[in-house]
Amino acid sequence: MNANIKYKDSVFSLLFSNPDLLRELYGALEGVDLPKDTPVVINTLQDALFMDRVNDISFEIGGKIIVLVEHQSTINKNLPLRMLLYIARLYEKILGDKNIYRSKRIAIPFPVFIILYNGNEDIPDRMILKLSDLFEQPGALTAEQAAALELSVMVININHGRNKEIAEKCQTLASYSAFISKVKEFEKETNDRAEALKLAIKYCKERDILKEFLETHSTEVFNMLITEWNWDDALAIRFEEGWEARELDLARSALAEGASVEFVSKITGLDIEVIARLQADV
Repeated sequence: MNANIKYKDSVFSLLFSNPDLLRELYGALEGVDLPKDTPVVINTLQDALFMDRVNDISFEIGGKIIVLVEHQSTINKNLPLRMLLYIARLYEKILGDKNIYRSKRIAIPFPVFIILYNGNEDIPDRMILKLSDLFEQPGALTAEQAAALELSVMVININHGRNKEIAEKCQTLASYSAFISKVKEFEKETNDRAEALKLAIKYCKERDILKEFLETHSTEVFNMLITEWNWDDALAIRFEEGWEARELDLARSALAEGASVEFVSKITGLDIEVIARLQADV
């Protein structure tokens, strides 16, 4: 696979890169009406540890910092840990040259973590993942001990037809979910992902579903989704078959010790893309 190892935008991040749309989306997710002049500052980390593609958006609004991720794979229970690593780097970026070792209090925005789930797994409309569930022997911890370092992630099912109150408040999100739903539907009918994408784009444009966005970005949308979904499938198959288990274990160990992606590729012979995905999990 000759994919570019640079972090790539997803369709979701491309669509919601507009501050006005983010304000509308966040208002719908929280069930609040925000004034149109409420400032939105986008501060997404383009080289984050979180994913090998930028399908996350982080932004500040109303004294909060929102980490928003569109997720189409099977729900990973390690997501709170990934979010912890992400928010630490994000605060570092926000603080800039402020000296955290001074005694004067430094005010920081309150973090909110939201996963917008758009995959095939049947999950509830809403569910919460907690960092404390990952601690060793979580059942043996007191509530006070578990709260010593806690991070909660709200997972919201945005599949077409789910969480209708959110869809009603944010038409763009509803249209996005409808588009992804049509891609899946056409793929079942044709058994051809590329053809399904073409049919879904045509279908949605004809019915004024994300029409302007798709007319402007049809080629990008096609390339982004075909690359992302094909890569996810290929990686899943490799792991399911125990593909190169020894090399994968060696790669994880080297990454955990701080080795670079390039060095790990050299010593294991694994593709850069595989190692980049492993790095997000280490």
